[in-house]
Amino acid sequence: MSKFHSELTQREQDLLKIRRDSDTKAAELVKMEKMLEQTKNMFEKKTESGSDSMGYQENMVEDLEEKVRSSRRHRRSSLHHTQMLESQMKTVKGELVDTLDHLQELRNVLRRSQLKAEERKIAMEKLAAGLR
Repeated sequence: MSKFHSELTQREQDLLKIRRDSDTKAAELVKMEKMLEQTKNMFEKKTESGSDSMGYQENMVEDLEEKVRSSRRHRRSSLHHTQMLESQMKTVKGELVDTLDHLQELRNVLRRSQLKAEERKIAMEKLAAGLR
């Protein structure tokens, strides 16, 4: 009987060891399933963010293209405005040159008039002195 008891004890121990191993394997399997689920979720998020990122990049490219077009329009407008201002400046410069020439003519006329006036004054003083 002791032989059977010892064999039974041995088999019970083997059974306990198998149960422990089974529990350990089951726990590892649960962990692996969780890790698989997490990896799957991460992959899905990465795929979604990749497509979101592509959408974001496409929007960013479109925004940059629009900024380039806007910048070109602004540049053309600025160039046109600059050309108009340069044309106006040339016109004003021409008018200033004409005005300066006219002022110089008037100054010369004024000097001649002042000289004639002084000559007449001197002549008048001589006549007045001669009449005295």
